Amino acid sequence: IQFIHAKAVRKAILKIQKIIVEEVQTIYTLQGISISDKHIEIIVRQMTSKVRITSGGSSGLLIGEIVDLLWIEKINRDLYANQVHYDPLILGITKTCLETSSFISAASFQETIRVLTQSAVQNKLDFICGLKENVILGHLIPAGTGFFSF
Repeated sequence: IQFIHAKAVRKAILKIQKIIVEEVQTIYTLQGISISDKHIEIIVRQMTSKVRITSGGSSGLLIGEIVDLLWIEKINRDLYANQVHYDPLILGITKTCLETSSFISAASFQETIRVLTQSAVQNKLDFICGLKENVILGHLIPAGTGFFSF
């Protein structure tokens, strides 16, 4: 019974992702536009990758905090008792981009001044692990032959 919630959330998210992809494809098909599912799936996966904490358990997370689902699943595997409870979220594309862990990536998208100010006030660190941050800074990207540099 320990992981029933996590399995139910995962199944629900997969079903929701499938429905969204089908609906988006229907809209584009009606307009005579053909798009491969994989392109839409990437966007939908990002839109459904966050959860809102409802109970931090013994993790130290705060109620209402928005974090990555994969990170919470890892934390819950490590915490056998008093696990983190959460509700899955579907965020719009803009909100998804602004909720990324990299403030450089978020600032490059929209609301640059707000994102940078908030990051400075919160003393955030950006470890520059993603593709977008490395491109912005002119570094080797973490893919292909550059992957092993990270």
